[in-house]
Amino acid sequence: MSDLASHADALFHGPVYEQYAAICYRRNRELGAAEVLVVTSRESGRWVMPKGWPIKGKKPYEVAEIEAFEEAGVRGKIKKKPFGYFTYLKQLADDNRVPCIVQLHLLEVERSCENFREKGQRLTEWVSFIEAAGRVREPELKGLLLAAEQKLRRLKGKK
Repeated sequence: MSDLASHADALFHGPVYEQYAAICYRRNRELGAAEVLVVTSRESGRWVMPKGWPIKGKKPYEVAEIEAFEEAGVRGKIKKKPFGYFTYLKQLADDNRVPCIVQLHLLEVERSCENFREKGQRLTEWVSFIEAAGRVREPELKGLLLAAEQKLRRLKGKK
């Protein structure tokens, strides 16, 4: 949040960009809990959710689904309704930083593919939601990951 605060002028007077992301999860029967897939950013190497820019003619949840496959090689059932939103500063190629609002969608992973567009450009790892929350930098995303775990736990209890 302090990172965003130092760029308040850009937040209130400049353009704010949108991105769409997926919280890719699977149910691990051995652990009796859900796991989430984290990927590294190509530029900074920090842990993130698969995300990308709007694509003309695609709905936000469709973009999130496409990014999950391109960045992490996973496919599954995506929720059309956003799970939540978080903000961060995106570092551009020209070293400028722009504020982004990211719309998150839950994606239950049904299969992983060996070959995908960004394989070898990123690390991917299945971890607990608590571990993922500890790895990501964005405070709002940390909270959303923990909220997603709680939601999935409640849904599991209803089955």
